[in-house]
Amino acid sequence: MAHYVTMHTLACLTRQGAEALAQRLAAATDVKAQRVRFNMLDGKMLVEFEAADREALERWLHVEGFHFDWLLRVELEFADGKLKSIE
Repeated sequence: MAHYVTMHTLACLTRQGAEALAQRLAAATDVKAQRVRFNMLDGKMLVEFEAADREALERWLHVEGFHFDWLLRVELEFADGKLKSIE
């Protein structure tokens, strides 16, 4: 599975709304939301996903009604002092 990061703009979201949104993302079966982070002050959400490919993630986001500001495939990460592939 490929790894992706998406950024979303949210309008007037409460903490309870953010929790419900995160639970909805966690329940996904076609893609896997690994991590969901919120900035309530700026109304932004950052999500790390695993998906078969970009088209599959874009299709899932569209079907579920999640608009995104940007979507980025992630291939490498620096962890434990080393740059490594995350595929």
